[in-house]
Amino acid sequence: MMTTAIASKNQDSGASNKLLYIDNIKVLLTVLVVLHHTFIAYSSSEGWYYNEETSLLGARILAAGCISINQSFFMGYFFLLAAYFTSSSYSKKGIFKFIKDRLIRLGTPILFYSFILTPFMCYLVYYFGKEHHITFLEYLSGYNSWIDLGVTWFIAALLLFTLLYAMVKKIFKITFDKPMRVPDSRSILLFSIILGIISFLVRIVFPVGWILKPVGFQLGHFPQYIALFTIGLVASKNNWFDQLSAKTGQQLKKSVCFCLLFFPVFFIVKFKLNTPPSWFSGGFHWQALLYAVWEQIIGISILATLLMKGKRNWNKTSELLAKVSRSSFAVYIFHPLIIVVFTLCVRNWSIEPAAKLLIMTPLIIIGSYVFGSLVLLIPGVKKII
Repeated sequence: MMTTAIASKNQDSGASNKLLYIDNIKVLLTVLVVLHHTFIAYSSSEGWYYNEETSLLGARILAAGCISINQSFFMGYFFLLAAYFTSSSYSKKGIFKFIKDRLIRLGTPILFYSFILTPFMCYLVYYFGKEHHITFLEYLSGYNSWIDLGVTWFIAALLLFTLLYAMVKKIFKITFDKPMRVPDSRSILLFSIILGIISFLVRIVFPVGWILKPVGFQLGHFPQYIALFTIGLVASKNNWFDQLSAKTGQQLKKSVCFCLLFFPVFFIVKFKLNTPPSWFSGGFHWQALLYAVWEQIIGISILATLLMKGKRNWNKTSELLAKVSRSSFAVYIFHPLIIVVFTLCVRNWSIEPAAKLLIMTPLIIIGSYVFGSLVLLIPGVKKII
């Protein structure tokens, strides 16, 4: 996220204008992150700092669908976009300045989130949500989860990927100089199927939901993250983003539509065959294979479709959009605080949580961007985020 903004600044005027759509996609993805966690807060009994689970089955199914589709592409998309600008940044700065820059710009938010923001959010939930009225210092005296990266797991993974890239580049002198033809729709779908099979095999051992503590990595999703980070490096070297054809986009749109229509099949399998939900998440089950392949096909298809639609229709900006884009990384870091504060503020409002979700979602999105913009006004913050 931050990487795209930094890279855009380093382009000349013409190149920067050609990349406006990437900043706009970044805004969309950041909004989806906020939506994703808001849906979890109001549709699940766990998985977030403070939850109010809806009792409406239809609302839970709809939220589950949105969360599943989001998960299929949005975080992988961030890795793809970050990698797209990694090679040029490395070439301009050299290995030592590149590593120093990444350690400061990515390491600082990780430390801040884990040691300051997470304890504060947990205290708010403990004090207001659970109604244990003690002081913050009293709470900290018994707090034992100091290494809790929360949403900054992505930043930690990105830091790891970029450092590995720099070391491999330095040691093995890999240049990616051999040109590679831009993939067509068949190649993209074949890549998705293979990635789905690899994800299934990884999830036999590390099912979705299994977290590598304390860093918070869900290894069941990492085959996609690693693959898309690698694809981002190759795409940058071969200028793939500009070469993807409209025909490829049209064919992948059909794939997205088919996968959306297929999604209810998972509920039929679950209820008609009495399938445990965990069988879709991992283990040696055909349901896990079916879900993993579906997830990668729809995720990669959405990713490529958005890329082509963005290049064609979103390659423009405005003063407001530029400010929103600039604050996206701050929004990513601080949106959990906004969600926690807003949901706690209406915790005693005696209405169905699904109704709260509808009412609070736009307020949380606006509040996240307002707060993110204010954070950037703090002296020195812009040098980091």
